[in-house]
Amino acid sequence: MLSSFTTFIFEHPQLTYAAVLLLALSESIPVIGAVVPGTAIIIAIAALVPSGAVTLWPLLASAVAGAVLGDGLSYWLGHRYHREILDIRPLKRYSGFLARSEQFFARHGGKSVFLARFTPGVRAFIPLMAGILKMPPGRFYTANVLSALAWAPAHIVPGVLIGASLGLLGSAAKPIAVLLVLLVVLTWGAIQLVRLALGRGLPLLAASLERMRNWALARDSRWARLLQNLLDPARPEARGLACLAALLVGSAWLFFGILEDVVTGDPLVQADTAIYQMLQDLRTAPGDAWMIAATELGDTFVVLAVALAVLLWLLWKRAWRTSAYWLVAIAGASALNSVIKFALHRARPGEMLYAGWSAFSFPSGHSTVNTLLYGFLAVLVIPALRPFWRLPLVIGTVALVLAIAVSRLYLGAHWFSDVAGGLAFATAWLTALGLWYRRKPTEAVGAAGLLLVALVTLGVTGSVHIHRQFAFDIARYAPPVHSQNLSAQDWWTTGWQQLPARRVEITGEIEEPLTLQWAGSPDALRERLQRQGWYSPAAWSASNALVWLTPGAAPAERPLIAVFAGGRLPQLTLARANPNAPDDSRFVLRLWATDTRLDDPAAPPLWVGSVVEERLVHYFSIYTLEWRQAGVNEALDWLGKGLEGTRLTTRLADTSSADWDGRVLLARERTASD
Repeated sequence: MLSSFTTFIFEHPQLTYAAVLLLALSESIPVIGAVVPGTAIIIAIAALVPSGAVTLWPLLASAVAGAVLGDGLSYWLGHRYHREILDIRPLKRYSGFLARSEQFFARHGGKSVFLARFTPGVRAFIPLMAGILKMPPGRFYTANVLSALAWAPAHIVPGVLIGASLGLLGSAAKPIAVLLVLLVVLTWGAIQLVRLALGRGLPLLAASLERMRNWALARDSRWARLLQNLLDPARPEARGLACLAALLVGSAWLFFGILEDVVTGDPLVQADTAIYQMLQDLRTAPGDAWMIAATELGDTFVVLAVALAVLLWLLWKRAWRTSAYWLVAIAGASALNSVIKFALHRARPGEMLYAGWSAFSFPSGHSTVNTLLYGFLAVLVIPALRPFWRLPLVIGTVALVLAIAVSRLYLGAHWFSDVAGGLAFATAWLTALGLWYRRKPTEAVGAAGLLLVALVTLGVTGSVHIHRQFAFDIARYAPPVHSQNLSAQDWWTTGWQQLPARRVEITGEIEEPLTLQWAGSPDALRERLQRQGWYSPAAWSASNALVWLTPGAAPAERPLIAVFAGGRLPQLTLARANPNAPDDSRFVLRLWATDTRLDDPAAPPLWVGSVVEERLVHYFSIYTLEWRQAGVNEALDWLGKGLEGTRLTTRLADTSSADWDGRVLLARERTASD
């Protein structure tokens, strides 16, 4: 999809400039500018400048023009309709932004139009407010044009530098770009969910709690009195304790749920393998360096140094009770983590020179201990800090813990369930200790000094450890090579049974059977099948994505959704019309690489493929979905008709229903001797 998007931009650069103009314009339109992530998209498009897909100067001109027109339109609306425009429904929902915008304008006067261009929140409302408050047009448009001339380069030039930096990475550029896109999308989605929760969820929650309190006030029982105390507005600390109790129950439930899946081998274990394979395929040398540094910050040497420094500080402050809790938090979690590891004996994804109990995998020690270490440190420090510093400290703590946890996944040191289980276990342990610790008045620990000691210790010991350990860990966490070799004759006779029988989705669900095994290059298979009526599906683009809203479009006009097999995307996708229902369904072949090669280690890998029927289903004559059918036998028959020199084998042990009779088609690329 990313490749198709890039190709579309190469072929239609004028549309790209028009899109940038509209995005820059939308940034200045009330309501729309508060929702549309125009800045992020413009930066992403600017990253394509070094590749030649778009040209810098037209891109800058489009962004400047869009910014000027957007502010101008918003100013005209305010100048034309005055305060009456604030009574329309969409704007009334943003009364808080409007109030802040008016205060911002009153504080900065004419400069507000220039400054607002770079100020999130009020950016989309200041031009409207300037028109309502009758700012002279000459002053407004002077500030408007100057701010646009500064705003456009400030956003486009960093995007160009990002694109140039990725280009220097060569083959690493694509996986890093994919990770960046995923990060941007997930971050934007999380922000929208938080906005929705704060804007609509909190009022609903407040109303529900008030109804519960009224219900409790009307009754005289033990549980009703407990509920009254929790919901009493005069006792906000009770609600905080209730939230912590809910967090304790939720995290404990999550940990035991993951533990059950690990013990019983539920689909989560299949998802572990798929996520592991996907991340190993995305690894790059720069990514390895950063992730190794992150994982080394969570190693035992650094953890012990920080824990000891904090303990000595607490003892120096004569905070005896807090010192005891600190020891229980770190030592207790470490001991329980080791006991669980020893009891389960779960193997790590690869051999990494770990010994003793550390050689076992579940739960992740790095995730568990570092969550406890820095989480309990935050519990000690945050209440004594000024409100201004609390949120940055929480964000920094969460970022550090997540960086260490993600590094374990990226480097292949742990399965996903190991890391998720470690975080859940640590959260439950931390919450339980926090609840018990807060039962009594807390001791004075010198929060500012304690935080400084912890940060200095982390910085010094972390730097020393990274410098001393980095070369060794580069070898320890080197990307694994799991390829195996088979002779062509062994594969053709019995070795084919060593390859996976069914596709495993990224979520761990076991999907359709893998009924084709191919020895050769995907291009050779494409050429052979295209002569038999198979074709490459339509690529994703802005235009043909709308085909799914066109009920009458033929299957061949519709792009295909890519699916995973063991964490990998298909290397080849082909389709052909179903002769029995050419307007309603098509057969789809997807081919994935394996880690098995024939004879020569330098030879192409063996490939496994699935061939299924995907049928169109029209809903209300408005949109269409394409559903994969359960039966694969007919699709396999049609695939076999397009291939010569094949061998049809049967997996008797895997035949469990009428959807698949167990047949597997073996095919290989022709050679000169053939």
